Amino acid sequence: MNLAQSLLHALKNHGAKEIFGIPGDFILPFFKVMEESKILPFYTLSHEPAVGFAADAAGRENSTLGVVAVTYGAGAFNVLNAATGAYAEKSPLVIISGGPGLQESRLGLLLHHQAKTLDSQLKIFSEITCDQAVLNNPKTAHKQIAQVLRSCKEHSRPVYIEIPRDLTFDHCEEVMPAPASPVDANAVSACADEIFKRLEAAEKPVVMAGVEIRRFNLEKKLSRLAQKLCMPVATTFMGRGLLTEEEDPLIGTYMGLSGCKKVKEAVESSDALLMLGVIFADTNFGVSKSRINLTTSITAADRTVNLGYHSYHEIPLEHLIDALLKRADKNVAPNIQKPCVPKGGLIADNAKIVPHDIAKAVNDLFEVDGKMKIVSDVGDCLFTTVSIQPTSLTGPAYYAGMGFGVPAGMGVQATTGERPLILVGDGAFQMTGWELGNCRRYGWDPLVIVFNNCSWEMLRTFQPDVGFNDLDDWKFAALATILGGDGYRVQTRAELKDALDKAYATRGKFQLVEVMMDRKAISPTLKRFTDAIKAAKIV
Repeated sequence: MNLAQSLLHALKNHGAKEIFGIPGDFILPFFKVMEESKILPFYTLSHEPAVGFAADAAGRENSTLGVVAVTYGAGAFNVLNAATGAYAEKSPLVIISGGPGLQESRLGLLLHHQAKTLDSQLKIFSEITCDQAVLNNPKTAHKQIAQVLRSCKEHSRPVYIEIPRDLTFDHCEEVMPAPASPVDANAVSACADEIFKRLEAAEKPVVMAGVEIRRFNLEKKLSRLAQKLCMPVATTFMGRGLLTEEEDPLIGTYMGLSGCKKVKEAVESSDALLMLGVIFADTNFGVSKSRINLTTSITAADRTVNLGYHSYHEIPLEHLIDALLKRADKNVAPNIQKPCVPKGGLIADNAKIVPHDIAKAVNDLFEVDGKMKIVSDVGDCLFTTVSIQPTSLTGPAYYAGMGFGVPAGMGVQATTGERPLILVGDGAFQMTGWELGNCRRYGWDPLVIVFNNCSWEMLRTFQPDVGFNDLDDWKFAALATILGGDGYRVQTRAELKDALDKAYATRGKFQLVEVMMDRKAISPTLKRFTDAIKAAKIV
């Protein structure tokens, strides 16, 4: 097989389900092989950031590789921000870039799309990927591919692969998966023994679940472990959307001063807080990190376990949870109250809409018609999800890159076949909302709610007395028909309920509900979050 086919088969064998990309001259040969071989389905959108977000979300949703393919220079640098978000939030994204051919690289001329040097792109992507390979030797390319894909899966971080365009059709051996990195079973056992002793001796043990639980597909194992040990589980803000089944011992999402008081008390008073796959970020800890006693906490992330003043290295999270499961001999359902279960009950009257009304309307919809996967952009739409019933949630809760929501939602529907609910603010919609025009080609029909206050309102909470956060009214609902969907513009709670009911009932094309709100109308969660940050004098 040729080099492109070998790479495509390797991606599929490592769990990739599709590829998102935008063609360009340096990647055209690879696209030709993708189209003719049909090894993996692939989807094109309108701009490189969007295919990056879509691929990232598809990988997150499936706990496997997301794949994006772009051209050299102008294409790859456009996807850089999406790749950076994936790195920050530990998403296993494979970035494939076409590259200058070996022959043209030797001409001594500056090539179009070139920045400083021909390897400038490689150097830049080296900063936000955990492994890289330039496949400039077809005889060794299969080994490079195997190594890079192993790194992507083991570390759940982006990787970078560059294919010189004149080598695309050269013969390449089949890629055999690289052996897993060695793990010291004795170290895992000793680590698990020490953790287990701490948990058994604790009076108020609590588990905090972070994004690595989703990335490594460990939700069911964690739920079983928590039930056997009768331990309540709180998620971080980034981990919201984990453990959403009825039997899961979930007590809510920890957000420090900005979150649920009962969850805050349970986490911060725990004498054995077991943090699994948690990223220590401001959004996860609601500017309350200092309130958690790290000397009595146990952290396991990035293949490292920290217990007080010492560490175990190269301990994969799955190995650790498996070892703890073997030591947990109890098998009883925990008697854990769920203190922060969001409610519906929207009053469908002529009152103006505020973000919390959207949460109530969504909860009502879920109660009647069943839960949907939620994909959210950054901003108050993401904070509003804290008031929505627990369900599968994908959003940039840490990196907070605007424009994620719409293309990410399309990526989720492409990879799962399930219709998602997309939440997005008007500022982010201006960036990537137009990608909805591609839904008609692929038969996608997401339900999109646009929080429209004609403002970058989250930014206004930090800088209230300026005008640069103001946005114009672009009347998005009126444009939906042109893009191939249906649009509803609502201003009252009664109109919101009616529009959501109609949008949910209509299948086959995207549905856009544009919710008009006053400036300074924000969710309770966002207000608590920004108040806490301002009180801490972070901004």
